[in-house]
Amino acid sequence: MFRLIPREEKVFEYFDKAANNILEGAKVLVQMTDERGADFQERWKRLEELEHVGDKLTHQIIRKLNRTFITPIDREDIHGLAVAMDDVMDLIEASASRMNLYKIKQPTQEAGKLAHVILKSAEEIVKAVLNLERVDNVMEHCIEINRLENMADEISREAIADLFDKGHDPIDVIKWKEIYETMEMTTDRCEDVANIVESLVLKST
Repeated sequence: MFRLIPREEKVFEYFDKAANNILEGAKVLVQMTDERGADFQERWKRLEELEHVGDKLTHQIIRKLNRTFITPIDREDIHGLAVAMDDVMDLIEASASRMNLYKIKQPTQEAGKLAHVILKSAEEIVKAVLNLERVDNVMEHCIEINRLENMADEISREAIADLFDKGHDPIDVIKWKEIYETMEMTTDRCEDVANIVESLVLKST
């Protein structure tokens, strides 16, 4: 059975926690974009808390690596996965931070669509990471994350084009362009997670 490191180190448990932390963050982001009159300040503070949790989990994984003998490739891959998952959480928080900073009154439909794509991507990350130790049905989740990233690209392109085509206030254009790009970048980082997981699976076969 494929194992990256000894079971007693429990690194897979940390990956599971990090994945579920991302999922919780994605749910909060969806709440920000779906609820009319949502308290952005409150939601953002919650995401800040989750981002800090993600940082702690990343540091715990890296400390485990520093105390455990594994091959250089495994060390690199596990470190890369931990950092990539942390990046996803950072960008979810950054998306919320920008909505709060720019005092957005009502999120756009496009922001809602992107938030839901991020949520679906987070759900797939949880499933992929959960099955990673056993290398069981992981690839299908990686493929779905890649598909979702392509969907986010399309939504973001159309949303930004709409900003410039329909005579929006220039300040709103600047605000929403940055928000859309940050949300789309979140799905890019989700794809990074999928690519690393896929690489780990291929190396195990």
